[in-house]
Amino acid sequence: MHNLEIFKGSHFIVGEHMYIIAGLGNPTSQYENTRHNIGFEAIDYIAKEYNISLNEHKHKAICAKGMINGQKVLLLKPLTYMNLSGESVIDALSFYKEDPETNLIVIYDDISLDPGNIRIRTKGSAGGHNGIKNIIEHTGTQVFMRVKIGVGEKPKGWDLADYVLGHFSKEDRVLVDKAMKETKEAVELMLTEDVLQAMNLYNKKNVSES
Repeated sequence: MHNLEIFKGSHFIVGEHMYIIAGLGNPTSQYENTRHNIGFEAIDYIAKEYNISLNEHKHKAICAKGMINGQKVLLLKPLTYMNLSGESVIDALSFYKEDPETNLIVIYDDISLDPGNIRIRTKGSAGGHNGIKNIIEHTGTQVFMRVKIGVGEKPKGWDLADYVLGHFSKEDRVLVDKAMKETKEAVELMLTEDVLQAMNLYNKKNVSES
């Protein structure tokens, strides 16, 4: 049984299934607009597009419930710092009794993709991403939907932490802004149509553009 809540505007009456959409990043102003915080940016963008106010502090996160194309969602920005993202995600999943394999979407940065490219997956390893690694550890599964947003490969000789905690160039910023719109559209498809359709559309699109 799900928690019963009242729906008026962005509140809920009955507990049907809810999608938890988590964007990964680090809290505090020093990390704003860095490559590693692209997941936070995506959640902010989606919230703005759907008039969802991110003003609750629950599940070790800033979060808010709302509707996207008729689907109930919880937008989640973990405040645990990247390496402990799983603590927030599992708290929300447990509270709403949702299955990560069907009702979790995680949005995060990927250094193996060019800036502005996105890639959708339904499962996979952490691939060196500590936030995803921690989510896998806490949920006990590698099977959950994800949207990777490209931030570009680190230059030779750079420290990885320095690179992902750095800011985008003006040129890359333009590409990343485009990726925000595509991420929102991909999430819409994942919620209302079919994740495979979203994969076919956006993964092929980005391969052809690369």
